[in-house]
Amino acid sequence: MDNQIQIKLVQQADFRFAADFGNAAIPQLITDEPPPLGSGHGPNPEQMLGAAVANCLAASLLFAMRKFKNDPSPLQAVATVNPVRNAQNRMRIGFIAVDLQLGVAANAITSLDRIIAQFEDFCVVTQSVRSAIPVAVRVLDVDGTLLHTSSD
Repeated sequence: MDNQIQIKLVQQADFRFAADFGNAAIPQLITDEPPPLGSGHGPNPEQMLGAAVANCLAASLLFAMRKFKNDPSPLQAVATVNPVRNAQNRMRIGFIAVDLQLGVAANAITSLDRIIAQFEDFCVVTQSVRSAIPVAVRVLDVDGTLLHTSSD
């Protein structure tokens, strides 16, 4: 398939891997487990999952904002990944919470209701992850005013 995405991981030492994204313009990413398994020289898979969800939501919100000629810069996203133990006492991701904070006040944004109503639906990663892991999303303006909240 032409739209497949392939990432190659090569072990460097212990639990440290180099992730190659198959594009010379994208530098390798070093991943690692925190001590005592690894050395903590890079993000672990749980952190990368949180970053992927937050980045996708931020990009989707930015796209929706720009579609209506808004500039929310500087847009910030904070993901909180919550590991839990399942019935077999194995670690799993229990839920992910993402706060998106706009760099502008709500009253400076045109078509805010339309933007908020649709941006999550276009986030490929979040909508894919949500089939297995609850994801809560909040959008705040520059003053911390809550503009949107959703959860599974």
